[in-house]
Amino acid sequence: MNLSNLKPAEGSTKNRKRIGRGTGSGRGGTSTRGHKGAGSRSGTSTKVGFEGGQMPLQRRVPKVGFKNPNRVEYVGVNLDVLQALTEKYSLATVNFDTLKEHGLVSKNGLVKILGRGELKAKLEVTAHAFTATAQKAIEAAGGTIVKL
Repeated sequence: MNLSNLKPAEGSTKNRKRIGRGTGSGRGGTSTRGHKGAGSRSGTSTKVGFEGGQMPLQRRVPKVGFKNPNRVEYVGVNLDVLQALTEKYSLATVNFDTLKEHGLVSKNGLVKILGRGELKAKLEVTAHAFTATAQKAIEAAGGTIVKL
């Protein structure tokens, strides 16, 4: 086998529909555009979501509630996850870079430490936000918190 005799699997490729190539092709004449009207002419475009004059879906469905445009979205990291990290990598401090390095947050994420599980290690935890229970648990274990 070499590059000169590679072929796609049988039935995996199709020839594209070639429109506007004469009446003998079966797709000549109006070339799948229909007769008259804006859609038959060149240079036309329709708005996104346009349904031929029918009320578009995004306007038909009922709107409920309120979406706060200023909502701050945090990535939650629980205390049991911090405990597992410290046991596995013997860490004394946990900060944004540490969490990013171990794949818990993305580079643009905001971190909030949550209170699930228990923390036995004495840690200096740096994050954007903390829940009250997480803050108490970290301080009870002898650690400190730093808000970014």
